[in-house]
Amino acid sequence: MEKPYVVGIDIGGTDTKIGLVDVHNKLLDSVCIPTKAERPADEVIRTVAETALSILDKNGIAMEQCVGVGIGVPGTVDRKKGIVRYSNNIRWEDVPLVKEMSTYLPIPVEIANDADCAALGETIAGAGKECSDVVMITLGTGVGGGVVLDGEIYEGRGIGGSELGHMVIVENGEPCTCGRRGCLEAYASATALKREAKRASKKELIPSEIFALAKQGDPAMKEVVEIYIRRLGLGIVNIVNIFRPQLVLLGGGISGQGESLLVPLRRILREECFGGERGDVPEIEEAVLGNNAGIIGAAGLL
Repeated sequence: MEKPYVVGIDIGGTDTKIGLVDVHNKLLDSVCIPTKAERPADEVIRTVAETALSILDKNGIAMEQCVGVGIGVPGTVDRKKGIVRYSNNIRWEDVPLVKEMSTYLPIPVEIANDADCAALGETIAGAGKECSDVVMITLGTGVGGGVVLDGEIYEGRGIGGSELGHMVIVENGEPCTCGRRGCLEAYASATALKREAKRASKKELIPSEIFALAKQGDPAMKEVVEIYIRRLGLGIVNIVNIFRPQLVLLGGGISGQGESLLVPLRRILREECFGGERGDVPEIEEAVLGNNAGIIGAAGLL
């Protein structure tokens, strides 16, 4: 029997997205459920598995028609052993995810870091589908990253690679959630942008308000945004000098600022990447799949 379907699962700290993906990397159906990560891991896995079974049932798809299940999880993932080593977002430690999921879905199960899955999703079905070498950086509560080289997730030895948000860009700088100081995440996340805006204005502002005020000519917010883009650009230049991808993609809430973010970043890349224009500077664009990138990328693990 033909096996034209894959189940893609994107487990997040707040919500978990489960979808049905075909062989052309097209999302056919999906559902979003609360993760309720305060529960024991086995309960979370059971709920996710039951939801996956219900989406198969709803679409009239037998287990025999599925290639397998791909799962993206935040944190440090041991893909070879199928274990989530550690995830502070969902409070998991040494959870044998592949083994436990297989008890509900008796088909091949593959797992990877969620940011890696999002990068793979954008590469195979989104803004990077014309490319084989793509770096994606997500600018949300933290700074996530994924690297795809030759169409495959690159993660070093297979455990905890591509933590792009945790390169230090300012020695002894702002404290980071990882325990170090001066990480890219401590300067380029939405959390960091809000922190700097509050220092400058004594007000609680969200990123869209900060960028809007900067555009309107507010001198304090203009400076905050300029420094934010400068620091983000510094991190992206470092990443480009190491991996030299064809394309850099920005995802997460702040990426929605579009050209007002991309234009100055393109200039920084042209001016500061090793070799300048002679070094084949990559394009930088906004990711297009939104919340579906993780589901499609997880399915693409199979």
